[in-house]
Amino acid sequence: MTTLRRIHSWFPFLQKTASSAQCRPPLTCQHAASAITCHQHRLRAVATLHTRAFTLSARTLKNTDDDLKGGQQRFGSTMEETEEEDEDEDFIEDSEVEELFQQQVPTGIEGHHRVFIVHPDVKWGSRKQYLTTAELMMAEAVGLVNTLDNWKVVDQIILSTKTPQKKRIFGKGNFEFLTEKIRQTSGITAVFVNVERLYPLSERELEEAWGVKVFDRYSVVLHIFRCNARTKEAKLQISLAEIPLLRSRVKNEIANLDQQGGKSRYIGGSGETLMEFQQRLLKEREMKIRSVLEKLRKKRHLLRSQRKHKEFPTVSVLGYTNCGKTTLIKALTGDSGLQPRNQLFATLDVTVHAGQLPSRMTVLYVDTIGFLSQLPHQLIDSFSATLEDIKHSDLLIHVRDISHPETVNQKVNVLNVLKNLQIPDRLMNSMIEVHNKIDLVDDYQPAEPNTMSISALEERGLDELKAAVEKDIVNSTGKHILDLEIDLSTPQLSWLYKEATVQDVQVNADEGSAVVNVIISTAAYGRYKKLFVGR
Repeated sequence: MTTLRRIHSWFPFLQKTASSAQCRPPLTCQHAASAITCHQHRLRAVATLHTRAFTLSARTLKNTDDDLKGGQQRFGSTMEETEEEDEDEDFIEDSEVEELFQQQVPTGIEGHHRVFIVHPDVKWGSRKQYLTTAELMMAEAVGLVNTLDNWKVVDQIILSTKTPQKKRIFGKGNFEFLTEKIRQTSGITAVFVNVERLYPLSERELEEAWGVKVFDRYSVVLHIFRCNARTKEAKLQISLAEIPLLRSRVKNEIANLDQQGGKSRYIGGSGETLMEFQQRLLKEREMKIRSVLEKLRKKRHLLRSQRKHKEFPTVSVLGYTNCGKTTLIKALTGDSGLQPRNQLFATLDVTVHAGQLPSRMTVLYVDTIGFLSQLPHQLIDSFSATLEDIKHSDLLIHVRDISHPETVNQKVNVLNVLKNLQIPDRLMNSMIEVHNKIDLVDDYQPAEPNTMSISALEERGLDELKAAVEKDIVNSTGKHILDLEIDLSTPQLSWLYKEATVQDVQVNADEGSAVVNVIISTAAYGRYKKLFVGR
């Protein structure tokens, strides 16, 4: 009866799936009874699968041009909306995004966890880390766990391995030693294996050997993202990033069922196996999420176009997670709404903040998501809509935590991510490298050329940084610094204040004229000449 009730609970979901696909009739109680009669043993096994995997909603997701809360413009008035909201089937409501977001939580990761961290120290081969040490990588893993409020590190171990590609990662002796140590440590609810991604078979075998949930960096970082997600776009991108995780775990669990009861059976006479059914649902969900994100990408493009039309230069501030990007933007703009937090991945959404350069030119600083080492490309791909803003900037500022013992390795990781994102050469070549947190280093002297040393927290070195930003913005945007002689009896001066950046005005009262030093774009200068020159 328990199994029958479980199958019956799937009816609305399966009926919606059939209705939306218009290719299969709804599942009926008669079908379910037949399925139970024919495959009773299998259904008992199926009932042990994670309920969440079977309750993936198949309701039609609807897209919208959502107000990008994470990308709200914090300067002046809100930009006008120039596109009408779609009222068709592509509309998606906040409640549906939230339902999608909550239903896809990978099982076993929520709640309180007492964690044992295992770091495999690879001795040689392609997976060996040459720019860091096992101790520093363990310290970062501890930092990831400590970022989560309900997680606590109970114990940790660094164990050497020559076979990281094998299912058990370690050789027989080290694996037996590790298993015994885990079993003897009381109160453990999870083991965090500090590798980029575990194979599904490895995850299953380790969980069977240790008797607790096993997580990798991909799982832990995604969970941190979940805890920090606030906007619709962030939640959708996280949901997209979780689909490969869910897909591999479905394969793993169904393979386990096949070992227990033979080959996959068909569901209720639908002609579809359990594996095919699950994979189809995940594929449909992935397509819907990508469709929504594509509309949000178009909205971002619209906002960027509006900023370009208003001729606001944009400066993307990027770097390794917790390097001080938000603190720096707050210091550069004086935006009291920014509240930097000393934790990993505190920023998941792009936000834009206006600041003034020494010439009183207004620029927009874009706060971006932080980077991290050893992240699978699927995670970066899922956040491509957010990271795309970097490509369309006029200038990049790479912030480094120069006090961190792994600052060199962090720089390499950031540059590798930018390379994978195919950032244009013009931006890479003009990027300003900023050494932040010099207040934490005694008598800091930069060891690398063409860098700027600052303390965003103590607001040291900011004037020099602003001057460098202004110089590079003028070069990258094609603006001109000109001395224009104007007639004060005409509206020339007021026009220049409106359409350009007026730096200085030298008035000649006797002649009723003035010499105005301005920073002006090529387009604005063309309009100026058309309006006022040669008349």
